[in-house]
Amino acid sequence: MPAPVPELDPSFFAAAQDARAWPFEEARKLVKRVEKHGLSEVLFETGYGPSGLPHIGTFGEVARTTMVRTAFRLLTRDAIPTRLLCFSDDMDGMRKIPENVPDRAFMEPHIQKPLTAVPNPFGGDFKSFGHHNNAMLRRFLDTFGFNYDFASATEYYREGRFDPVLLRAAERYDQIMAVMLPTLGPERQATYSPFLPISPKTGRVLYVPMKHVDPKAGTVTFDDEDGTETTLPVTGGHVKLQWKPDFGMRWAALGVDFEMFGKDHQTNAGVYDSICRILGGTAPEHYVYELFLDDQGQKISKSKGNGLTIDEWLTYASEESLALYMFQKPRVAKRLYFDVIPRAVDEYYQFVAAYHEQDTAARLENPAFHIHSGAVPTLDMAITFSLLLNLVSAANAHDTPVLWGFISRYVPGATPKTHPELDRLAGYAVRYFNDRVAPTKTFRAPDEREHRALAALAEGLRTTGATSAEDLQNLCYDVGKAEGFEPLRDWFSAIYQVLLGADQGPRFGSFIALFGIEETRQLIADALAGKFLR
Repeated sequence: MPAPVPELDPSFFAAAQDARAWPFEEARKLVKRVEKHGLSEVLFETGYGPSGLPHIGTFGEVARTTMVRTAFRLLTRDAIPTRLLCFSDDMDGMRKIPENVPDRAFMEPHIQKPLTAVPNPFGGDFKSFGHHNNAMLRRFLDTFGFNYDFASATEYYREGRFDPVLLRAAERYDQIMAVMLPTLGPERQATYSPFLPISPKTGRVLYVPMKHVDPKAGTVTFDDEDGTETTLPVTGGHVKLQWKPDFGMRWAALGVDFEMFGKDHQTNAGVYDSICRILGGTAPEHYVYELFLDDQGQKISKSKGNGLTIDEWLTYASEESLALYMFQKPRVAKRLYFDVIPRAVDEYYQFVAAYHEQDTAARLENPAFHIHSGAVPTLDMAITFSLLLNLVSAANAHDTPVLWGFISRYVPGATPKTHPELDRLAGYAVRYFNDRVAPTKTFRAPDEREHRALAALAEGLRTTGATSAEDLQNLCYDVGKAEGFEPLRDWFSAIYQVLLGADQGPRFGSFIALFGIEETRQLIADALAGKFLR
């Protein structure tokens, strides 16, 4: 069973009419669609190719679609029922053997069979490779609490749910070909058919030309793999459609009102729309989002493995921080690599903290609203992720109990039980530092002026009576100014590079207050003695 649809606070209904965050802009298109076509329900759809396991893009597509769905519900005062359908294209033929299967030879005989006809290489109770991956998708979505209905292409084709539209596709075969052929090269045009029959003899999905399409009988005739002329009905799961016509057919058959997809689909969007209309449907509203880049600005590719997986993100940060990353500027190509995680984590907590100080209108522009569908938690976060990362480094804290020794001094009375979110963040910080920061950490020796300034800072800490982060930050400013650093950011860069082995860091006054004055003085002494240099 899907998670329940979250209840909406009616106080948001009026303010939503003027909200400008991108989910509201997309939702307004759906409001107009409802008014134009007299819809009694709005269907949101996301697609999934189960040739592999769910990935970070799968999360992004469902999360972003959910944000538009919530905005629509607010704009319509929750008066129009909505559904989110996560559709698995599990009748596609297995074109190549995935890299992650335990026995590639086991799968060799099943190339080009529908994914739900390929034996499951992972064992267990799943009937096929497709069924296994579908289960992984559902578990994946359920983990994040998404509200959705699941649909299997195999079941929809075989149970006849697409039959009326497939018969229409046979009737309007020439119109579909007129849309498709101009998009293909001469060689492909000669053999192309929107229908892909499933061989009755081998069970494989066949990419063969049609010798005859009989719209009255609802059949197609082709040569099977052994050369035998074969006739099959287009109904009942005996054939499927090529992926571009399948997009439009599905929209027409199901009455899809909204679907978003990546920029790599943008050139095909007109084809999908045309086929949907040919088959008697109304093309849905769609939203095209930009693709992710790696740290070098190259397009992320699953085959290259140059991206960041969802498991990697969730090892070092929460799903809420990932949802924030997905919310921000979806139409701008963004780099997705490890270094973006700390900033996303800290920004998420900043937005949550700001949310509870804002009026209703401002809350609707706040990403935290969209991440939590309006049910934004109250979180007591006195320490940032970046500050914890630097504390882990300076304290050599390889586990959270060591880290909590400092946290409880900085936040009197705080414990993992009283501050569970902070404890979760501490765990992420330890893992992120040990795995991602420590192996590449590089310290440098101070120059003469920096050496003098750091010694002055240590002396200032010895004599100061300051204990607050702000007063300690001012002490750092005073030392930097006295030593002639202009701009002062050069002074703080020197602090980070010499003491923490990093190019940037948190407000150093906050770090001192958290780490401790005497501990910071010892840190400076060790750095000036060259103990951190390799």
